[in-house]
Order: sequence, then C-alpha cells, then structure tokens
Amino acid sequence: MKKIILLALLMVFTFSCEDFEGWNIDEKHPAEVSGAYLFTNAEKELAIRMQSTSVNYNIFKLFAQQWNETVYTDESNYDLAGRNIGGNFWTNLYYGVLANTTAAKKAIPNEVLIGENQAANQLAMIEILEIYTFHILVDTYGNVPYSEALLGLENLIPKYDDDAEIYADLARRLDLALNTLSLGGVGFGDADLFYSGDIDSWIMLGNSLKLKMAVRISDADPTTAKSMATAAYAAGVMDNNSDNLVFPFESTPPNNNPIWGSLVQSGRNDFVVADTYVDLIVPLNDPRTPIFLDDNLAPDPYKGGPYGEGSTYSAHTHIGDAFHEPDFEGMLMSASEVSFLVAEAGARGLIEADPAAYYEKGIKMSMDRWDVDPAEADAYVAQASVAYNAAEWKKSIGTQKYLSLFGRGFEAWASWKLLDEPAIMKRPPVSELPVPRRYIYPNSEEDVNGANYEAASSAIGGDALNSRVFWDINGNGN
Repeated sequence: MKKIILLALLMVFTFSCEDFEGWNIDEKHPAEVSGAYLFTNAEKELAIRMQSTSVNYNIFKLFAQQWNETVYTDESNYDLAGRNIGGNFWTNLYYGVLANTTAAKKAIPNEVLIGENQAANQLAMIEILEIYTFHILVDTYGNVPYSEALLGLENLIPKYDDDAEIYADLARRLDLALNTLSLGGVGFGDADLFYSGDIDSWIMLGNSLKLKMAVRISDADPTTAKSMATAAYAAGVMDNNSDNLVFPFESTPPNNNPIWGSLVQSGRNDFVVADTYVDLIVPLNDPRTPIFLDDNLAPDPYKGGPYGEGSTYSAHTHIGDAFHEPDFEGMLMSASEVSFLVAEAGARGLIEADPAAYYEKGIKMSMDRWDVDPAEADAYVAQASVAYNAAEWKKSIGTQKYLSLFGRGFEAWASWKLLDEPAIMKRPPVSELPVPRRYIYPNSEEDVNGANYEAASSAIGGDALNSRVFWDINGNGN
C-alpha cells in the first residue's frame, strides 16, 4: 500500500507545474488588483468616512454642535474611549483609504497598458488624495505615524512624526504632484469618481487644498503660510459649484450616502439638530434654514435639542429632508468653503484679495449650492447682522462659514478651532467638558506600540482631548 501511495505521489510531481496553472487562483479575490480599482476604492472610503455620522468613529457633527443625540449622549459629552472612536476613525483612514492608495502606487508602475505620462498623472492624483487624508489625520490627532506608516510587516510599530513636520512634507509633496499634473495628459478616466479623470480639476483641487493648509498654519508659521497661500491663489482655486469635490453616492445600498443609513435605513431616531446651531441660524433669517432644518414642529418655531442632553425626537427640530436622501452628495470640499478660505487669507494678509468680496461670495456659493433664489441671497448678506465687519473679521467669517458647513462636522469643527468663532459652543451638562481640540489615540496603542505612543503623547502635551495640534495655538476654547 505504501508503495502505491509513493508511486502516485511521484507521478503527481513529475507533471510540469504548468499543468496546474490556475488551479489555486481565487477569481473572486484576485491576487493582483489594478491601480485604478484601488484608487476608486480609496475615493469611496474617504467619502464614506467623512460623510458618516456613525458614533463609532465620526462624531464631528457632534463636536461642531450642529447635531445632537436623542438618547445615548455619551459622544455628545465627549466620551471617545467607550467606543474606541479614535481607534476606529484611525483605522478607517489608515487601512480604508491609505492602504488602498499605497497598494495603487505599487501597482501602477507595473501596468503595461498605460503610458509613462498617464502613470505619472495617476501617481500624482494618488498623492493629492493621500495628502488630503493625512491632513485630516494631523488635524484630528496631532502627531501621527507618517514616515514609517503603511509599511506592513516591515514595521508593525511605526513611530509618530511631528505634526508640523508632516504638514511641511505634505506641502512639499503637493508641489511635486501639481508640477507633474501641469504637464497635461490623462489620468484615471472614469475610474476617478471625483472628477472623471479631468487633470485641470485635480490641479484646482490641489491648489485649494494648499490654500486650506496655508490658512490652517497661518498662526503657527505665517511666513510659510503666506508663501503657500500666494502660490495657491495665483495658480487657481475652486471658484464655482461645478468645481466642488463631491462623491456621487447612489440611491441603492451599498453605494448610498451613509447619512441615509443612520437617519433612515436604521429605522432609529438618534439625531436632531442641536440647539447651538438652531439658535444661531434662525434669528438671522437665513433662507437655508428650511433646507437644513425640517419644519416638523410647525406652526410652532424651530426648537433644537439641548446639546449634550437627551432629546425627545418628536419634540425637537429634525434634520432637513435633503440629508435623508440615499444619493445625497458626498461633499468633501466646496467653492463656498474655498471662498471663505480666500476671505480669511485676505484678512490675514496672506494674499491680495478683498475679504469682504470673498466673504459674500462664500455665502452666495453656499446659497447657490442649495438652490436659494439669488435675490434672497442678496437680501441676506445685506442685513446688518450678516454684513462683513472688517474689525471683527474672525467673527464674520467664522460664523458664516460655520453655518454654510452644516452637515460637514469635521470642517466646521476645524474652522472653529482656528478662529474660535462662532463663540457659541456649550459645555455639555453631563461631562461639563469644553469642546475637544483633538481625538484621543486608539485605545490599543499604549499596549501595542507603547514606546512610540508615549513619545507622541508627551510631545503634544498628553493624549488628552484638550491637547492641541501644532497650528491650534490662539484659540481660547469654550
């Protein structure tokens, strides 16, 4: 019997390996994935993670006090450890977005069907997507793994790089990517769900991101900020709503906007508009009010949920109908936001631009996005309570930018950190904590990457909610 088995094995191994080619290939999970597919997936992952209102990782709408929880208020009271919110968001960006871009960068040089110019453009587009993602990580945590990140088994315990040094390197990389794209050519084509492969749009996005980063660092490093802002503004930034960075969510799962998943598909009534936001927008006679806020209490006035406290869903103002649509657009950067950035850069003396003009443009670009009648928009900005005040430009820009960013919690929170406007933020009654200046690191980091975690925590003043990223130096908090 043993001789028979041995003979059979010898017969098997005498066949050429070619006879078994394809036997061990999982066609549903291919070993090689195209760079274009990985790039598309990175775009989708970024859009989902930044749009979502999942309390498991994205509570920026709560940080910005635009939305309020109705029943479970731990997150509105800034408990990030209970759900490991910092860890989940960290994982979503590193392994959801950046792992895809890293793999795409490795795949593209080996793809023989694209030319050298197209490959260079694709790599430059990936760079811009990575830079966008890393700037979110820095703005959220401060020091994060960067130079040793995404190395896989080569380094499972990466060091945390200094946040200011990361920003400086991101700016360097952004310039290189923009220089490559300026040579023209083609990119990812239809695989690019942001701009359908349009190179000029990616150049404009890169310049707009450069301007945003310049404004972010303007208090910490005004000289570098001025240089970056001047170059970005001169090269051309987003100017109208056709330029917006938008992900095209679809009406059917799994490609729907995750906000719909939380507000509709879940069958739960977990969120209402926070009183912080309602009490600011309603007195201004803002024509976007019936868009952002559902008039479910009519004929009674709007009533925001008391921030940080439980809110009876039926007794408080609901979030507007537009946010309940499964294919609601996934906005990641808008012409309105960029116009406010230009206004702020002008007010800070970083560029030669009229702050008042771009302030009004920021408001009107937002109104236009929501199909507000231009006459109503003109009447709104003509009000004394809205008109630009050069002597209090932080209040003017900070307030109107915050209102325009409804539903984009991360950006509203980041803008508030820089300007400390609008000065309306409350301390939730249970924890009585001020609005956090950052997410805390993942719960597991102290155990799995202890030495690097300790060094990073020490460098930023402790792994605490009130520690600050390098550019957040002037705000007083709440």
